[in-house]
Amino acid sequence: MIKYVFLDLDDTLLDFHKAEAEAIKKTLRQLDIEPTNATVKRYSEINLSQWKLLEQGKLTREEVKLRRFEILFDELGQVRDAEYARSFYEETLSHGHYFMPGAEALLEALFGKYDLYIVSNGTTAVQNGRIESAGIARYFRKIFLSEAVGDVKPSQLFFERCFAEIPGFDRDAAIILGDSLTSDIQGGINAGVKNCWYNPSRCAGREDIKPDFEISSLDEFPILLRRL
Repeated sequence: MIKYVFLDLDDTLLDFHKAEAEAIKKTLRQLDIEPTNATVKRYSEINLSQWKLLEQGKLTREEVKLRRFEILFDELGQVRDAEYARSFYEETLSHGHYFMPGAEALLEALFGKYDLYIVSNGTTAVQNGRIESAGIARYFRKIFLSEAVGDVKPSQLFFERCFAEIPGFDRDAAIILGDSLTSDIQGGINAGVKNCWYNPSRCAGREDIKPDFEISSLDEFPILLRRL
């Protein structure tokens, strides 16, 4: 029987890609760079690649936050202040939110039946701002952000530090739901808890990362929990 439910934030509860696109457009305009669709798409690709390197322990968080802009500006042939871009972008990203389809209904369905926790690798100031904007903090027993925890998903240490803050925690009664195979699902595997891949686009999986469960719509998750 499941008691503890760990939920990823970006692209599981809140639509990060939509928020990211709006924030980078405003940032580029602030820097007098035309935010074409191609440029916005390229930033997203660069940003994702840098966060993957953080997951793998190959970059620090501060390196990620600067390198994504340094790489973009270099590719565009533009000389701009990457630190200013980082600051403006993060401030912009921290305001406002967009829910993933079914996220609000999911929280209402789970609240009071399970102990809910957020687990996110996102920057603390940005994530706290988005959580506050969305008004969802009330659903959660605790919010675990990697910058504060001191390690990142998918590391076992990240989850062990989270578990240590939950009195009487039983990993056999826990599950993590998230959209990322490399962060959420691998994290659940590393931590020894059940995991469920939220895959709304029905992307192909990976042979080396096998989720315990997979859903394509958030309304499937409460049904799954009742079976466990």
